[in-house]
Amino acid sequence: MKSLLAGWLALAAMCILPGCSQKPPAVVIGPAHVAATTTAAVQVAAAKPVASAFTPPTEAEMPGGPLGDVIRQGRDIFTDTPEHAKAYVGNGLSCSNCHLDAGRLANSAPLWGAYGMYPQYRKKNGHVNTFGERLQGCFRFSMNGKAPPLDSAEMVALETYAWWLAKGTPVGVKLQGAGYPKQGFKPPQPPDYARGEKVYTASCALCHGADGQGRQVAGRNVFPPLWGPQSFNWGAGMHELDNAAAFIKANMPLSRGGTLSDQDAWDVAMFMDAHERPQDPRYTGNLAETRTKYHDTPTSLYGTEVNGHLLGAPPAAH
Repeated sequence: MKSLLAGWLALAAMCILPGCSQKPPAVVIGPAHVAATTTAAVQVAAAKPVASAFTPPTEAEMPGGPLGDVIRQGRDIFTDTPEHAKAYVGNGLSCSNCHLDAGRLANSAPLWGAYGMYPQYRKKNGHVNTFGERLQGCFRFSMNGKAPPLDSAEMVALETYAWWLAKGTPVGVKLQGAGYPKQGFKPPQPPDYARGEKVYTASCALCHGADGQGRQVAGRNVFPPLWGPQSFNWGAGMHELDNAAAFIKANMPLSRGGTLSDQDAWDVAMFMDAHERPQDPRYTGNLAETRTKYHDTPTSLYGTEVNGHLLGAPPAAH
């Protein structure tokens, strides 16, 4: 554990320096692909009115006894999901890779901003979801795994941790800093793969690797893979350009959120999301049909072609 922590600290310190000079393999993006992400393609719906900012309780305020034990279990699952919920994880990611600072950080979809917004209807699965069902979706898509049962110890612990972080928040009110800051956030120009590759090389490759496969210490991810077999699958929200760009703008490079321009954030989101990743578990066996049914949005690159490769196509199809 000490070696893992030491490695993480060393890499984290590196991440405040300029990006390394390594360059990922170039991929040329075709005109048809660019057309799929025109200015109209990246329109973002206006957010609902937000309440004032919220400060979650500190870890020192965690209660003792059985309740505190379950809260701590939820925190541990959240920050090292492959270790503490291994039966349900299919890649190398942890919840805290996208929900930073153990689910506490504003503008990185903090748990305290989500807990009080459920139940709510989700178009993604066509019914009213409880908070537990929302968490199940994270395992299925972001973790490329399988949903824990709602009454499982893992799910109870995660919900309890989220409840504790959200103590004192109003129910049904979107809080300032909840989600990713997408209101009015669109690029001056349509996102561009080639520009995004340059941003990635300069600002992202040092932590996430020139090949996008993250950084490991003692066989464990300390910086997450952004594409490939150990990353989120095509059903995850982060594969949508607007989600990825807003998260990147607010939070990346690590500890230097807000330093990239809007255009750079959209361009590097395009570069990241234009790489192959695990199949959407809702895949019907037909790529065009799956796109029409689940990805019919101009911010999804699923089913579009980049450099002759049809993103989301099974290997036998190309």
